[in-house]
Amino acid sequence: MGNSRLTTRILMEMENLITKSSTRENITSRFQDLHKSILRKHYNAADVDIDYDRHRIKMDVVLNDQEYDPKTINIVVSTIPVNLFYKDLSAFLKSCLLKDVKSLAFYASLLKHHTDKDISMMAL
Repeated sequence: MGNSRLTTRILMEMENLITKSSTRENITSRFQDLHKSILRKHYNAADVDIDYDRHRIKMDVVLNDQEYDPKTINIVVSTIPVNLFYKDLSAFLKSCLLKDVKSLAFYASLLKHHTDKDISMMAL
């Protein structure tokens, strides 16, 4: 029971942060990094660029996870360029949220970095 409450809390806090960060006047470089982090995680993208004026997201999605190591310089990695259009950035980013344990831990670290909230992952 505790795990589902923690999952719900993390996802609710992420949705609140996405809502706050997606308004026209709140799109700072820090929130742009948040948006890119969510997209990188969801799509396994090596590079993400968001055009907030044209409502476009361009990214290079990694085809084979075993070739890509985000901690090193990758010279040869098979990627596919993707160009997406979105109507509502907030809704689009919320649709990218996953419920697996690894993703929840990632979201908890994003929340700690972008807010003053430290959500303990001990129950997971």
